[in-house]
Amino acid sequence: MVEIRKVTDGFAVAPQIGPDDVEAIAAAGYKTIVANRPDGEGGITQPRMGAIRTKAEELGLAFVAIPFSGAPTPEILERIGAALAEAPSPVLAYCRTGTRSITAWALTHAGQGMGEEIVDTAAGAGYDLSSLRALL
Repeated sequence: MVEIRKVTDGFAVAPQIGPDDVEAIAAAGYKTIVANRPDGEGGITQPRMGAIRTKAEELGLAFVAIPFSGAPTPEILERIGAALAEAPSPVLAYCRTGTRSITAWALTHAGQGMGEEIVDTAAGAGYDLSSLRALL
């Protein structure tokens, strides 16, 4: 079973999911899955986005692929911000550990004067984003 870490009422993150996890994600009430992990990053045993997308769509969930490695670029942040604004909520984003997804979520709010709140919210979900404080 996948470990879902609720960040806000509308957003959660998880480490790598597989097609078999999608039913539990749907049962937990999530409406959209955002994939932030590139296919093949973890080798041949990593579940592929296509299989996860197929299962999600079979269950009526939206699926958005925004894979990236390393720090998110401004383009990636723009795409993630748009997905979060437009996708049915709540949204579950996944990557290898969840850190990349929550970092991208946090940076979509940069410059909005919510830095401490974002760092505290991420900490509540088990992620230390204190190193991003100056960017937020």
